[in-house]
Amino acid sequence: MYVVTGATGNSGHVVAQKLLAAGQKVRAIGRSAERLQAIAAKGAEACVCDLTNRAALAKAFEGALGVYVMIPPDMAGDNYRAHQDQITDAVTAALDAARVRHVVTLSSIGADKFEGTGPVVGLHILEAKVNQITGLHALHLRAGYFMENLLAQIGIVKAMGVTAGPLRGELELPMIATQDIGAYAADALLRLEFTGQSTRELQGQRNISMAEAAGIIGRALGRPHLSYTRLPDDQIRASLIQMGASLTTANLILAMAAALNSGHMTALEPRSAENTTPTSFETFVEKVFVPLFKGKPAAA
Repeated sequence: MYVVTGATGNSGHVVAQKLLAAGQKVRAIGRSAERLQAIAAKGAEACVCDLTNRAALAKAFEGALGVYVMIPPDMAGDNYRAHQDQITDAVTAALDAARVRHVVTLSSIGADKFEGTGPVVGLHILEAKVNQITGLHALHLRAGYFMENLLAQIGIVKAMGVTAGPLRGELELPMIATQDIGAYAADALLRLEFTGQSTRELQGQRNISMAEAAGIIGRALGRPHLSYTRLPDDQIRASLIQMGASLTTANLILAMAAALNSGHMTALEPRSAENTTPTSFETFVEKVFVPLFKGKPAAA
C-alpha cells in the first residue's frame, strides 16, 4: 500500500492514479472529502487529514511501502513559511513514527539554497529534516518552473492583451508540466530502487523564456503578436493580493522571482535524459491553456 499526500493536487492525483493503474493499493490524503471522491471512485482509500496533525498522519502512514509528500500552498495565509514548517514537522514526525522506509518528496530547483529563494526555503528545510530520519530512503524531486504557473496569464491576456510578470523576459527556465512530476514520482515509488538520501532535478522538456512562452501562447490563440511585459514589483504585489494572496505570500513570490532573475535559484544538473521529461510547452498550451482560456475543461 502507498500513501499519497496532496492526492487531489496537480502532481499528487497523477501519482495516485498511476499507482492504482499498476494494481497497487493507495491511501489518498486530502483536505476535502468532496474533492477526494474522484480518486476514491477509481479505487483509492480516501483519507481526510490535516497535514499539520502528526498523530493523524502517523496513523495514515502505517503500513505504507512508500509515501509521496508535498506541501500544499497556503496562498491566503498570513505566514506562508510558518505553515510550511508546521507541515514539515508533522510529516517528518509521522514518517518516523510509522517507520516508513521510502519517501518521495516534491521539492524544487533552488532547494539547495538555505535563504533568498522565497517559498523554496521551506522545501530546503523539508529535504533536510526528511534526511535526518534514521533508516528512511528519500528521493527529493527538485522540479523546474511549473507550466501551470502560466495559467494565471489567462486573465492577464484577456485584460491587458499581453502576458506579464516579474521575471526577465529573456530568462530561460526549465519549465515542467506537473503531470510529468507525478508520473516520475509514481514510477520511483513502484520501483523503490532509490536508497539513502538523493535528489533528482526534473527540468521539463526544454528551457523556455517568458518571451518564447508568450509567442507559443499567442500562436495557439490566434494572436501571433502576443508579447511579454516585465512588470514592476509593486504592480505584481498588488495584483497578487487582489487575486487572494496575503502580503506575506506576495512578497515571498517576488523574492523567488528575484532569485530566478539573478541566477541565485537555478538548475544545478546538466540537462540529460534522466532529468528531461516528455511534455512540451506546446502540448501543454494546446491541451490545457487554450481550453481553459476558452472556458472549456482541459484535455485529459
